[in-house]
Amino acid sequence: MDAVADLFQRLLRKTADPANDDLKTYLRTLFIDFSEKEPELRSRVHVRADGSVSGFLGVLPMEMEFEGRRLKVANCGTFACDDRDSDPFAAPRLLRDVFSGPQDFSFTETSNTISTDMWRKARATVLAPYSLEWLRILKPAAFSLEVAAGRHSALKLFRPIARAADAIVSRRSEKQTWSHYAPQASKADAFIDEPVSDDEFANLCRQFSSHFPLRPVWDRPMLETMLQHAARKAMHGERVQHAVKTRSGKAMGAYLYYGGPGGIGHTVQIMAEPGQESIIIDCLIRNAHARGLVAIRGRTQPALLQAMLGKKCAFLHTSSTIVHTRDPALLEAMTNGKAFLNGLAGEGWTRLIGDRFG
Repeated sequence: MDAVADLFQRLLRKTADPANDDLKTYLRTLFIDFSEKEPELRSRVHVRADGSVSGFLGVLPMEMEFEGRRLKVANCGTFACDDRDSDPFAAPRLLRDVFSGPQDFSFTETSNTISTDMWRKARATVLAPYSLEWLRILKPAAFSLEVAAGRHSALKLFRPIARAADAIVSRRSEKQTWSHYAPQASKADAFIDEPVSDDEFANLCRQFSSHFPLRPVWDRPMLETMLQHAARKAMHGERVQHAVKTRSGKAMGAYLYYGGPGGIGHTVQIMAEPGQESIIIDCLIRNAHARGLVAIRGRTQPALLQAMLGKKCAFLHTSSTIVHTRDPALLEAMTNGKAFLNGLAGEGWTRLIGDRFG
């Protein structure tokens, strides 16, 4: 695990700093302890002739359900290989070894261009509607400055000027535009948007995912463990975990995102009763604006795309959701948007995305 942690630091976090004990412990917890119940679905390492580790493919075992069938699923997230020039087949070997397991399908939601090419050569399928990022700009001047400050931190000194510019834009415009958000009266006003505990959010996850023909099988201990992992993402900001309810208390949807004043929010999950997706998205965007975020972003799901078309969201591609299966019925369900994937049914709940270690 020490060697895997060093690969993670160097190849995925792009830093020469040595892996600390916090990261090593977390990787062991996630990829060894988490897999104890499914010993056949294990993470893989690629080892050189001298015994040193040159590659790693992290596997998180999942159980899903489709048409009354219980499925074994390999969620393949963290993927790092060294020596691509001297040993270009190390990464494909890792993939082939994982694909030879007993799972009904393997997938990832964080595949970059290089990984996607390797998956495709192994006859995997990119799920395009699951592979887009949506972005809603809330405060254009502050958003532009935040993006630029990612490369030149000294620009943060101009934040007061950006806030003043956005205040002027806000006073002059009451309509929604691609570059600016203005709170308006809407159907969302008839609903209550409130924080919920992990216990209630876990119940809502099971409730709303049940509408999908292909969905995770989550027991309470599993969801509680996942939400404990999701408790902190220091690089993304404060966790916001809300349910949207009618005045009588019936839950219509829920969302989970991270962010704080002046930052760009990162959404892990949006869930809704069928037909209520637009309301939940409105509540999420309104909440992000009220908290002072300059923009909010997240991963698409086919069930949400229709509702997002009128929300002035931009769509971009940063990574792919890709699946490998020999079962045509499962592939048909996923390509037609009938699967609950990404976010909590992916890697988005782990500390590896958005948290610091040490």
